[in-house]
Amino acid sequence: MEPNYTKEQQYLKAKKRVKDIKGFYSHLMAYIFVNIFISIVILYGLTSSEDFSFSEAIRHFGVYSTWLFWGIGLFFHWLGVFGFGSFIGKSWEEKKIKELMKEDDDRSNKILRK
Repeated sequence: MEPNYTKEQQYLKAKKRVKDIKGFYSHLMAYIFVNIFISIVILYGLTSSEDFSFSEAIRHFGVYSTWLFWGIGLFFHWLGVFGFGSFIGKSWEEKKIKELMKEDDDRSNKILRK
């Protein structure tokens, strides 16, 4: 059961959630556009020299390295906004606290009944 929040608290909580989601989508858009630009520049640089054909250049790790490493950071950002909340967020903490308190009460009641 969720705690009773005032309308102002609900608004502030929802506003923060929207800000977090908006931040993730801004990060995602920057990731896509910047990585496309970087990949095009690297491919152009590799193919303009006579060292690489296009098929060799497209398989070059430099073309994908930014996608990969920034993608790892983006994944953790996604987990922070959409994934971790359900596992170890505030609601999970509150549920776990209530569960542990109930277990303590049950143990105390068993001892008192004996």
